[in-house]
Amino acid sequence: MKNRKSLLLSVASAVLALGAAGKASAQDNTADDLATSEEVVVTGEIRYRNRVDGAVPVLEYGLDYFQRFEPLTVGDMLKRTPSAAFVGSDVGEYDRLQLRGLGAGYTQVLINGESVPGSEDDRSFFVDRIPAELIERVEILRSASANRSGDAVAGALNIVTRDAYSFNGAFVRAGALQFTDDEIEPVFGAVASGQLGPGRIIAGLNIQGRHNPKTKVSQRFEEDGGVFEFDNREDQSDVRDGTDYSFNAAYLLPLGNGAELELSGFYVRTDRTEEELSRTYEDEASIADADLVELVPQLEDILQENYSLGAELTLPMFGGETQVELGFARFQDDIVGTEETTEYDPFPTVDAFEGTREIIDLVDEEASFELQHERDFGDFSVEFGVDYRRKERESLITEAEIGAPGDPYDTFELSSEFSLYEQRIDPYVMFSGQTNAFQWEAGLRYETTEVEIEGFADYDDDDIDDFGTAESDYAFLLPSAHLRFDLTDNDRINFSVARTVRRPNFDSLSPVAEDEAPTEDYSFIGNPELEPESAWGLDAGYERRLGQGGIAGINLFYRDIQDLIEIANTGLTYEGLPLLSPQNVGDGTVWGVEFDFSAPLTLFGLENTGVFVNYSWLDSEVTDPVTGGDRRFNDQAESVYNIGFIQDLPALNTSFGASYRQQGDAFVRIQGEEVTTTYSGDLEIFVEHRLGDNFTIRFTGSNLLDAEKEEVYNTYETLASQLNPAIESGEELEFEREESGPVFQLVGRYAF
Repeated sequence: MKNRKSLLLSVASAVLALGAAGKASAQDNTADDLATSEEVVVTGEIRYRNRVDGAVPVLEYGLDYFQRFEPLTVGDMLKRTPSAAFVGSDVGEYDRLQLRGLGAGYTQVLINGESVPGSEDDRSFFVDRIPAELIERVEILRSASANRSGDAVAGALNIVTRDAYSFNGAFVRAGALQFTDDEIEPVFGAVASGQLGPGRIIAGLNIQGRHNPKTKVSQRFEEDGGVFEFDNREDQSDVRDGTDYSFNAAYLLPLGNGAELELSGFYVRTDRTEEELSRTYEDEASIADADLVELVPQLEDILQENYSLGAELTLPMFGGETQVELGFARFQDDIVGTEETTEYDPFPTVDAFEGTREIIDLVDEEASFELQHERDFGDFSVEFGVDYRRKERESLITEAEIGAPGDPYDTFELSSEFSLYEQRIDPYVMFSGQTNAFQWEAGLRYETTEVEIEGFADYDDDDIDDFGTAESDYAFLLPSAHLRFDLTDNDRINFSVARTVRRPNFDSLSPVAEDEAPTEDYSFIGNPELEPESAWGLDAGYERRLGQGGIAGINLFYRDIQDLIEIANTGLTYEGLPLLSPQNVGDGTVWGVEFDFSAPLTLFGLENTGVFVNYSWLDSEVTDPVTGGDRRFNDQAESVYNIGFIQDLPALNTSFGASYRQQGDAFVRIQGEEVTTTYSGDLEIFVEHRLGDNFTIRFTGSNLLDAEKEEVYNTYETLASQLNPAIESGEELEFEREESGPVFQLVGRYAF
C-alpha cells in the first residue's frame, strides 16, 4: 500500500509540475456552429449536468461531465449518476446497470434510441462493453413515452454516440493503466470529423486494455446441533484480462429541401480471459499443503462481438416531417470454459479428480423498422408511427469430461440448446405542446408480441422430455402523460405517469427441466406460460437552475408492478429434488427519492470550484413466495450516493478533483438460499494539466480504498428450516469477501 501511495504522489506531482452538448440535426447546424477539436480536448472549464427542455423527465450528461476522471466505459460514467446501482457486479467492474436499484432486466438500454441485444438471459446489456470515448452524451429517461419501447419499468438509458455534428477536426488519446499486480495495459483512441463530399462524416477507433486482478476468501460453516462449526476455507485468485476493440462511424448527407440521410454503425469486439485458482483448506488460517483438501483451476476464454447498423431517412412531407429507420444489431458470445477439480486425502494423495470443459455459443440478432410522422398544428404537434422488431436468439452448449489429469477433451456431447423467435409490432400516437409556462405530452402505445421457443437438454431420466416447444402471444396498451410547469425562469416542476412492461427472462421461458437450479438441492424448469410484468409508474420532480451552469433537482418515483415474476416451488420433484420454476406470484411496489446537485460555488466566491452530489433512497415491497411475508425486491440496493469536486486553477492551466461513491446493502431470498451483499466505497482522484490549445495530460487513480464486496450466504436443505431457522437441518453459512486494488491511469489528448 505504501508503494501505491508513493506512485500516486509522484505521478500527481509530476503532472502538477508541468503547470508550476445535445445532438444536433443537419438543419440546425452549420460548420460555424460546430465545436472544434481543441474545445473538445482542452475544455478549461468545469461542466455540469445539462438542463433539458421538454415535458419528459430526462437527466442528460455530456461526456465532458465525466471526462476529467477518464472513464473507460459507459459503466464507469454511469456510476456517477443518480440511482445507478451495480449489485452483482464484481469489484472494480460496472456492467449490469440497475436504475432505481431494480434488477438489470428492469432497465432498458438503448444506443442512439435503439435497443441492442446482449448475452444475459434477463435481456440486459453490459454497459461496460461500450467505450466511453465513443459517446457524445448519456440520457437517463425516468419515465416512458409513446414513441419509445415500453419495456423500461425502472427507466431507460440512452447512449448517444458522437455524430457528424459533434465537432470539427480530429484528436487522439493515448496512455496506459497500471494495476496492483504491476500489469500495464494500453489505451488508445482517435476520433475525426469533417466534410466528405456533399455530407459530413465522423469516425472513431478505440483500443483498450482491460485487466482486473482480484482476491476472494470464503469461510464456510455447517450447523450441527444448533451450533455452526467451521467446515472449510477457500482462497481464490481471480484475474480478468483482455482487450476491447471498437469502431464507430456516421455519415450525414443532406438531400435538399430539408431532407437528409444518415448512415451509422458501431462495432465492439472483446477478447477476454478469466482465470481463477481456488484452494480449499480444512483449517481456518493455514495455507500449508497438509491442510489442502481441494484444488480447482478454472479458465474461460471469451470472445464477444456486437455491432449495430442503422439508416435513417428524414423527409418533409404532408405538412410535417416523416422519418424512416432501418436497423440491424447482432451480438455473438463464444465461451470455452474449463474447470478441473482435484481432491486430496491427504495432500499430495489424490482422492478424486474431475475435469469438465464447456463450450457456449450464443447469437442474438435484432432487425427493426420504424416509420413515424410528426406535424405541427399551432401550439401543439402530433406524432404517430409504428415500430416493427424481430429478435432471433440461439444458445448451444456442449460439454466434455475427463477422469484423469492430462487426458484430452475430445468427446463433446450436446448439453442443451435453446432458440427463441420474437416478433413485435407496436403502433403509437403522441401529442405534445407548449402554452406559456406549460409543456405537456400525452401518448398511447400498443405493443403486440409473438414468441416461439424451442428447448433441449440431455437427461438420463427417461421420464423427462429432452425436447420441448412453446408459443405465446400477448399485447399491452401503454398510455403515458407528462407535464412540466415553469414556476420561474429558474424553477420548474414536472409530473409523469406511464405504463410499462417487462418481458420474461429467456431461461424463464425454456420448457425443459434442469437438474441444476439457482440453489443447491433443487431442480429447475422454465415456464413458457409466464405473463409479462406490467407496471404503472408515477414521477414528480422539482428542478432549479443555479447560476450559469449549476442545477439541483429532486424527484419522487413510485412503481406498482403487476404479475411479478419470481422463482417459486411447483410442489413437484425432478430426480428426487424439489422442482422450482418462475411464476407470476402477485404484485409489488417500488418507490424512492432521488436528489442531484452540480454547481460552482460562486455564492462563496469559488467560481472555479465545482461540486457534484447525488443521493437516492430506494425501497420496495413484495410478498415473498418463500415465507409469505413482505420483503424488498431481490437485489435492490437500499441507497446510492456520489459526492465529488473539481478545482480549476486557471493561472496554472491545471485542475484536480476527487469523487466518492457508495451503494447500500442488497438482499436476495429464493427457496433454499438467502444472500446479503455489501460493497465498500470507491474513491477516485484526477490531476490534469493543459498545454496550449491542443494538448491535455491527465493522471487518474481509481479504487483507491481497495474496494471490497462482502456476501453472506445462508443455505437451507428444507423449506421448513428456512421458515424456521431454529430447526436443525444441516444449514450452511458462508462468508465471502472479494477485494480489488487501485488502478492508475496516465493519458494524453492531442487535438489537430
